[in-house]
Amino acid sequence: MTNQSRDHSCKGCSANVNVTEQQIDRMLASLNRKGFDCVSDEIYQERLAVCRECPSLAYGNTCLHCGCIVQIRAKFKEKGCPNPGYSKWQE
Repeated sequence: MTNQSRDHSCKGCSANVNVTEQQIDRMLASLNRKGFDCVSDEIYQERLAVCRECPSLAYGNTCLHCGCIVQIRAKFKEKGCPNPGYSKWQE
C-alpha cells in the first residue's frame, strides 16, 4: 500500500481528496443557484452510472483522468467524459 492509498492524498497536489456527500451537495446547489447550463436529471444519472463503472474512478468521486469530482462535471452540459481517446458518456 502506498502512502497515497493510506492517507488519501492527491499525488499531484498533496491535498486531501476525501470529499463528503454534504460537500458535493453544496457544490451542486451552488451550480443551480448560479444558473449554470446543466443537463437534465435523467442525463445526469446516466453519466454518473457510467462513471461508477469506470476503472478510473477513485474514492467514489474523483476522475483519475482529469482530477475532477465526477458528480460536478457530470452536471455541466458543455462537459464531456475526459477518458482519453473517446468519451464514455453518450452525447
